[in-house]
Amino acid sequence: MKSTRQKIYLIRHGETDWTVQQKHTGLTDVSLTEFGRRQAKAIGERLKDHSFKKVLVSPLERAKRTCEIAGYLDQAEIDSDLVEWNYGDYEGKTNGEILKENPNWMIFTHGAPNGESVADVGLRVKRILNKVKNIEGDVAIFSSGHFLRSFTARWLDLAIEDGRLFLLTTGSISILGYERSQRVIISWNQLFS
Repeated sequence: MKSTRQKIYLIRHGETDWTVQQKHTGLTDVSLTEFGRRQAKAIGERLKDHSFKKVLVSPLERAKRTCEIAGYLDQAEIDSDLVEWNYGDYEGKTNGEILKENPNWMIFTHGAPNGESVADVGLRVKRILNKVKNIEGDVAIFSSGHFLRSFTARWLDLAIEDGRLFLLTTGSISILGYERSQRVIISWNQLFS
């Protein structure tokens, strides 16, 4: 039987120029800012005494660099399912710009035109959940905000749409786990920089 002591550490990549400008950053490969690199170093300091049974990282530069600076890239498995939501026509746009065109739009309910649907992201999340659920030990996942929020919703047996309820700041660590056999959030959006 699966151990219910497993913890899943969700690490959102450090700050980028596009996160500062509040632009939707899906598959555009942007680099960390100096502050983003400091955030990654602080994550490494926070986790330095912790060993993980598995480390997974998005292939996007911002997540890989965060993982590297934190000291885990050498043991990480790069997984393309961990990329951020493909925002399609909304890539590089701010919420304000998008809402002028489509006042009711929200990524978690509408997906992205010419990008990924909610169902598309749900399939990627399901594959990652299946990958980590039987690992006997803690797992670290380095990825991006909307993907990690979607993952959290499904971890809790909620709809992807409910990912809208879980704000994640760049350079944060959140921990998912169990209370008895119930999946729960242990801690959320911790910042160390």
